[in-house]
Amino acid sequence: MSEKLEQEKAPEIVAYDEADLHEDEHDRPEPTEEDWKELRQIADDVPFSAYLVLVIEFCERFTYYGLSGPFQNYIQNPAPESYPAEQAGAMGKGQQTATALTTFFQFWCYITPIFGAVVADQYLGKYRAILLFSIIYFIGLIILTATASPAGIANGAAFPGFIVAIIIIGLGTGGIKSNVAPLIAEQYQSKSPYVKVTKKNERVIVTPQATYQKIFNMFYWGINVGSLSAIATTELEKNVGFWPAYLLPTLMFIPGILVVFLGRKRYIQAPPRGSIFVEAARLFKYRLFTVKGSLEACKPSNLAQTHPELLEKATWDDVFVDELKRALRACVVFCWYPIYWLCYAQISNNLISQAATMWTGNVPNDIMQNIDPIVLIITIPIMDRFVYPTLRRFGINLGPILRISIGFFFASVGMAYTAGIQSKIYANTSEYPISAGYQIPSYVFVAFSEIFASVTGNEYAYKKAPQSMKSIVMALFLLTNCFASILAFALVSVAVDPKLTWMYTGISAASFICSILVYVFHHKNDATDVADDAIGRTGEAQKQYENQNKKQAEIEYEIEKA
Repeated sequence: MSEKLEQEKAPEIVAYDEADLHEDEHDRPEPTEEDWKELRQIADDVPFSAYLVLVIEFCERFTYYGLSGPFQNYIQNPAPESYPAEQAGAMGKGQQTATALTTFFQFWCYITPIFGAVVADQYLGKYRAILLFSIIYFIGLIILTATASPAGIANGAAFPGFIVAIIIIGLGTGGIKSNVAPLIAEQYQSKSPYVKVTKKNERVIVTPQATYQKIFNMFYWGINVGSLSAIATTELEKNVGFWPAYLLPTLMFIPGILVVFLGRKRYIQAPPRGSIFVEAARLFKYRLFTVKGSLEACKPSNLAQTHPELLEKATWDDVFVDELKRALRACVVFCWYPIYWLCYAQISNNLISQAATMWTGNVPNDIMQNIDPIVLIITIPIMDRFVYPTLRRFGINLGPILRISIGFFFASVGMAYTAGIQSKIYANTSEYPISAGYQIPSYVFVAFSEIFASVTGNEYAYKKAPQSMKSIVMALFLLTNCFASILAFALVSVAVDPKLTWMYTGISAASFICSILVYVFHHKNDATDVADDAIGRTGEAQKQYENQNKKQAEIEYEIEKA
């Protein structure tokens, strides 16, 4: 693509029907400059192995949401005398303790991906890391289910068992989360756009950008289908008890492990990269203390001109420097996400407690959180097939930064509405509680926010990361959830009556401000999105680069051994 075109805004991406396409693997002409101007863009076919990875994610998310759905009631309320129960419970620790522990669980689940990413990118590779952490995850599930039995609760094992279980489960889920999204995207190997003809004789451009957008929409859709497990587990919790509520997701995790293992020969697996942190640290050392310039100045092509004596020690190439710069720009965008995740976290703890003070009929209060995934399951295909193409026909092209900004705005609206509902609850003087149906818009607005902020964040993390750092950059994106949990810990003291209205109002205001600032500071990234995604090396260059670093690693090993 010409330099002029690389500087233009990302071209239009239009959804399509895969059945409309036919393809000759040996006939993939590159688009000309005129093609880029005139032809619409579409996504490529998604490989079968990607669907296998989607099954793994579905089982893991079914398990995660199925067991975490009852957590708030499990901790907050005392054990009822019998089942079915008007209000299920086990520990009787109160709302503040329940919110604190569920917040810690979220914190732990989103800090462990860093460890999982390092294990994958440097030592095991994504596939073997997922298999290892799946086994760890399963051990935690067994502990949680066993200590949630009637005998376990009666003998005081529920609380210590819960603490041990969530630590083990959090380690397992963190190791899986940092690797499964990059693994599903890795199954699509085409890196260059090409022109093809549909069965309707329309010439179109098939692009990696459109394909990755489709893959991550599909990935997020699968997550939310799996999250509907909380409907079943909250019903089991209310009518039978907590042990079957945790046994169901434990059993569902078994097919996920089997798919990981049995499908091992079908996955495209990038080998572990090795000492990526050492290489990046050496590059920054050059920049700060040796070259004393920008990262651009540390490119080998520039070092050859300015510091030829340093060239032999440079284990990176020009492309790695460009990739690292691209990843750093993405990580700066991620710095805003803790405020977004703070809004999102309310649907899994404080809104559940709010529903407990409202009229829910014969359904459990914590079933309300399932409105969020139901909205997403319905809305994501509509957005992908109809809304985005319609907007583009009117010249409205939603780049990733604009989508993220819109996501923050919807999260702000959701929290503002929730503050209004909480105020209505406090003002209610009737003997009859307010219907929990008033909560529905809260979940709808948060779901809308996920379509724009969460889906795009996953896509952005993968596309902007160097090949050798896919899991690590994804883990850094997930780490923003961890910082949101820290903020949530700071708000535990106000997560009590009558302060909840002001807590929701403050969170809403913060997200609204961030929605503006994200666009103000980063909107220029949308103009260079396609050019950034094109950064990479050819197969032969990649092979030479890997051989160079393998040789360097062997030299360093011999030095250490000596």
